[in-house]
Amino acid sequence: MLGMILAQAAETVMQFGLDKFGACLGAAIAAIGAGIGIGKIGAAAMEAIARQPESAGDIRSNMIVIAALIEGVALFGVIVCVLSLFI
Repeated sequence: MLGMILAQAAETVMQFGLDKFGACLGAAIAAIGAGIGIGKIGAAAMEAIARQPESAGDIRSNMIVIAALIEGVALFGVIVCVLSLFI
């Protein structure tokens, strides 16, 4: 039942040509979300380094790992949106 509803909704979206707009909007949201997330991580890391300068190396390495994970998730989101344009 749910599959039929989703198929009908997808057919309606494709009929009006909104599928490309939705894919572009999804890619933009993924990129903006990643930028906001990495910015918050950087701000929190700088605040933590200011509070405890002796642990700057550990904080910086953790920040880089977490930022890479967020960027990977955003890349997956953008790739899915781009693939939805061609499929």
